[in-house]
Amino acid sequence: MKAVLAALLMLVSVSARAATTDEIFAIYARGDYEQAVRAGEASRTAAGLAIAARAVLADEVLRDVPCLSCLERAEALARQAVAIDPHFAFGQVWLAVALGYEARITGIVKARMKNSPAQSKAALDVAVAAEPGNAYAVSALGGWHIEVVRGGGATMARLFYGARESEAIALFDRAVRLAPGNVAVRYQIGLSLAGFDADKYRARIIAEFKAAQSAVPDTEYEKKIQGRAGELLGLLNQGTHDAFALRVRKYQGFPD
Repeated sequence: MKAVLAALLMLVSVSARAATTDEIFAIYARGDYEQAVRAGEASRTAAGLAIAARAVLADEVLRDVPCLSCLERAEALARQAVAIDPHFAFGQVWLAVALGYEARITGIVKARMKNSPAQSKAALDVAVAAEPGNAYAVSALGGWHIEVVRGGGATMARLFYGARESEAIALFDRAVRLAPGNVAVRYQIGLSLAGFDADKYRARIIAEFKAAQSAVPDTEYEKKIQGRAGELLGLLNQGTHDAFALRVRKYQGFPD
């Protein structure tokens, strides 16, 4: 009862003034995504709006059915963060992530019409340049390379976008060195490789999912994706190739 009262008092205090970045992140971390969005918007800061975008993305990723309007909302929040501070890495990261998930719903043709691959690459290049030690930015850039190669083939990906499988792996390796105990980073690397070539990268995928499972989660979102990592490991170890591929596709945000 005391804990509930304390939480309520904190909410009243935060709502009466603009929340700090740490307070907004704390709201996000405990899984109160809509409240984190409201607090992030009210802050009118790049950091607050970036957390708001991250909250919308977390909520969307955990849904059973992909939600395009949710992703567009995350994109809009991330763009607001970028407009305030173009060099704030997380604003650029969540913008790229939102665009990537949108492309999985709308398809390659519409994504190219919107120029999503180039926009995502530009955002991630800015993020990595601004914060070279940001493991989210580095791993997301690796994910961009692997996704473009997956979608267009190695030759077309290289010619049109400069995307390379080898660069993706190098960036994934770098992200792991930067944040070996980051649940979200390790899980996302495993998921990216699983969606690209589960046979070729089987050992690496297993290692990434195991690392995600064994790391200490910092947020409710990370607790949820640890469960997903365990589920995918189980399917992979059972040799149920089709079931594993379908589950990977679902968790990557592709529509049925």
